[in-house]
Amino acid sequence: MATTICLVPAAVSYVGDATEPHNVGFGIASVEWMRAHGGNSIVSQIENWYYTLTAPSKGGPPLRSLPQVGIAAAGGSAPIDSQPYRPPPIEPLIHPALPGEGVWRPAAAHAGPRPPVLLTTFRSDPEYPQFVAGVAWIDSQRTHLAYVPGLAEPPEVSPRGPAEVPTTLRHRLVATFNGGFPLETSNAGLVYRGHTVETMVNGIATLVEYRDGRIDVVRWEHGANPGPRVWFAKQNLPPIIYAGRLNPNLSDGPEWGTTVNNAVRVWRSGIGIDRHGNLIYAVANYQTVGSLAEILKRAGAVRALELDINEDWVSFITYRRRGAGDPSNLLPEIFRPASRYLTPDERDFFAVYVKGEW
Repeated sequence: MATTICLVPAAVSYVGDATEPHNVGFGIASVEWMRAHGGNSIVSQIENWYYTLTAPSKGGPPLRSLPQVGIAAAGGSAPIDSQPYRPPPIEPLIHPALPGEGVWRPAAAHAGPRPPVLLTTFRSDPEYPQFVAGVAWIDSQRTHLAYVPGLAEPPEVSPRGPAEVPTTLRHRLVATFNGGFPLETSNAGLVYRGHTVETMVNGIATLVEYRDGRIDVVRWEHGANPGPRVWFAKQNLPPIIYAGRLNPNLSDGPEWGTTVNNAVRVWRSGIGIDRHGNLIYAVANYQTVGSLAEILKRAGAVRALELDINEDWVSFITYRRRGAGDPSNLLPEIFRPASRYLTPDERDFFAVYVKGEW
């Protein structure tokens, strides 16, 4: 009887959450409820067992082609200016290179000679020749990055907003991508519109925008008080790349929290910054945290952090037409639809807007 009484509050909480509107399936919503109510370690252990048992084997037949990304999929692209700075092609790891491997393509059909977002794919690991990484390069001089709270994450934020890309801003939208671990999982900090939502933690990798519009990826060393210059700051685990070098502790599971183990191969995503101050996003299936770091470093990142993992949460979406038209996932295997973030989403995310007209 006592046990039954003790379970009543949990049952009420679960039923209440289950009856709320969700844009994810019942199973995913149930798992997220367990994580948020003390079951994170149990869920993580089950996921570790599952992904270990279903880990891919090395080798296998080589690929004959790569997914087409950017406007090349629609047939042709405009010339890209070499001035100002454009990233060099990513040097292939497997030879001979496949057509278009590591070659940057504009994400939109109307981008002109200086596209705000460039995309490419490449095979990321010679021991697993079928693994393909998708990478996006974002011109920080031509774009503005916005942090957008979701319906449920972060749990305490004001004003929350529409939890989707505002319709009034979609004429300038060029990309959207996932926002990183929930606060209860990351045990890290968040600053939103200059106000501290969750206390910042020293030593944690942080994607930050300052009030002057400058974007950076830093290792936070400013204590709990973000100071007056910070507009938003989202933290997620220790840096995976810092000062151009991989974190030497990438094989140390405890440092990466109690989520899916760092050595388990799953969908992983990350964001970094190059030496010119431009953002680099990467996503791929069957990655460890170490192999994700290798992908970002090869693409030119000098500082980087891991974002979300697992197929349910990774997304990088570009829009090939003005007004958020013709949305497209960076990789065709990404589970969530390309229409994500054009309707209210439970999780927080980032939106990339072009500055001025285009």
